[in-house]
Amino acid sequence: MKPENVLILPGWQSSGPEHWQSRWEVLYGYRRVDQHDWMTPRRGDWIARLEDVILGCDGPVVLVAHSLGCILTAAWAQVSRSTARVQGALLVAPGDPERDELRPLLPSWAPIVRDRLPFPGILAGSRNDPYCGFEKAQSLAQSWGAHFIDCGECGHINAESGLGDWPEGRAWLTELTNPKDN
Repeated sequence: MKPENVLILPGWQSSGPEHWQSRWEVLYGYRRVDQHDWMTPRRGDWIARLEDVILGCDGPVVLVAHSLGCILTAAWAQVSRSTARVQGALLVAPGDPERDELRPLLPSWAPIVRDRLPFPGILAGSRNDPYCGFEKAQSLAQSWGAHFIDCGECGHINAESGLGDWPEGRAWLTELTNPKDN
């Protein structure tokens, strides 16, 4: 798969330079789907932007989503006619915009779309994620039909988690970009 067809979907406020998503962009040439407004994300705007980027790709794509990017993936998949272009999605530390403290900040993101994804997915969740309870992450994985991976106590699986280049996550991404023939 072409590196530029591995699409990085950061969450709310984007991913800083020490976040594993940003490091993967630099190391491997993956492409960030830049949103017009990282601070006041609107679900419809983010869905439209993702659709535009996917339609501009030559060949299949793999999505690498973090936090609100996971919620975007499910919302986009519910309305897009381009889902067949997605080979798979690595969904990491989904955010929970249904939480009372986040609803006013992310009003267009609740309720979370819980339809089964029309492509393979791996969801990595943390037992002490401050933005999404462990049981909620497991429930989302089940709803979306994604394989769930318990990352232990890794916080929000972001720069503050001290993962560096996060080789474990990259190994899971490799499973999606190089599926085994059965």
